[in-house]
Amino acid sequence: MPAEKATALVLRTTDYSETSKIATLWTREFGKVRVLAKGGRRLKSRFESALDLLTLCSIVLLRKSSGGLDLLTEAQVVKRFSQLRTNLQALYAGYYIAELLADWTEEYDPHPILFDEALATLESLGQNPGLRLARFELVLLRELGYSPSLEVCAACQTAVNGQNLAFSAAAGGVLCRACQVGRRERRPLPAEVWQALRALSASGEAWQHAWSPAVRADIRQLLGQYVTYLMGRQPRLLPYLGS
Repeated sequence: MPAEKATALVLRTTDYSETSKIATLWTREFGKVRVLAKGGRRLKSRFESALDLLTLCSIVLLRKSSGGLDLLTEAQVVKRFSQLRTNLQALYAGYYIAELLADWTEEYDPHPILFDEALATLESLGQNPGLRLARFELVLLRELGYSPSLEVCAACQTAVNGQNLAFSAAAGGVLCRACQVGRRERRPLPAEVWQALRALSASGEAWQHAWSPAVRADIRQLLGQYVTYLMGRQPRLLPYLGS
């Protein structure tokens, strides 16, 4: 079993025995991994506080070929996100990010772009956390193959211009006026909200526009409903998020 090095974000830990714990980590190199940290519960563990939730750390692990838990042999703190200790909304958003990555990604399916976006989001949650989190969600959806259709009607594929639109989680994006008939789950999509979603989905910094509180609230509700539909359940941290 050759040793593997990686940079990891701690998503979740659970007690395994009186002295050990299991950690779910999101790594840039391998994607999600679940590791056994022997002695991780001891007061003077060699891992110290590197396995605290939402800590960025450098790790060394031994990969198991039989499909069991990998073995964590080293973990050292690289970075802590200080704003998570002083801003309650930022902390809830951080927990939400950890929940989505832990529950919605596959083991050993790396997404370097998503890893970098998660770190960038955690780094800047102290400033406009609602929009920053929405940006992360849309990158997550794109990386996992669930990007909502925003440029064409999700039902008939006709190009849309922002007028008379609705959004349907079941359809997978925006609906033109003609395709809204019979879609009970649809929600109205104001032109400004549509524009904000497009900006949040695109590369560049246009998403940082000073969108109104009403637009931010609409985006939060829309993305929350879409993520809930795709996951088949409401994320536990979703009710605690602000816009």
